[in-house]
Amino acid sequence: MLIACWSSKGGAGTTVVATTLALLLARRAESGAVLADLAGDAPAVLGMAEPDDPGIAGWLAAGADVPVDALARLEQPVGPALTMLSRGHGPLEEARAEVLAGLLAADPRPVVADCGTAPTGAAGVLAAGADRSILVTRACFVSLRRALAAPIRPSEVVLLTEPGRSLTRRDVEECLGVAVVASVDVDPAVARAVDAGLLATRLPRGLIRELSHAA
Repeated sequence: MLIACWSSKGGAGTTVVATTLALLLARRAESGAVLADLAGDAPAVLGMAEPDDPGIAGWLAAGADVPVDALARLEQPVGPALTMLSRGHGPLEEARAEVLAGLLAADPRPVVADCGTAPTGAAGVLAAGADRSILVTRACFVSLRRALAAPIRPSEVVLLTEPGRSLTRRDVEECLGVAVVASVDVDPAVARAVDAGLLATRLPRGLIRELSHAA
């Protein structure tokens, strides 16, 4: 199964949500899970050194001559049951994006793709064609307005909630026409875990509790 996470506006927490879902699925699935980082921020969130391999961008740019197992050989271990495909450098060319999406969807392990903000190119193809296309958003008028205007239609929503917002979960569901599968409070504990690079080893309880419903 391919699960794509994306946002319509920066600062929504897409990378944290995608990484957490991948970590939770890796714990649950016997075969483990894969995090495909098309946004480029996962190593920082996970406290890992920046990868120096070609990554997804290099695989896309290499064309049809790459070996069948070339994508799998780019996977890097994150934990006992989770591996990561790094973004790499350069544009995410769209020419072989459908092939990439097909390979990730056919993987026996669940694959979570962090497609970033307003994804285009290969990231946009994955976000639009995934088995589950999850919009990560705040209850913000501007974010919802951009989501409605985006060419990608989500299958579900992960909502970041914070004090002072006038829009409710129900408002978001009625506006976008899809269900909110998890509501995650904006929590300083999450920011501390990310800043310390400890998300992979010390997932905050609030993230586990709320995103377990979406994993």
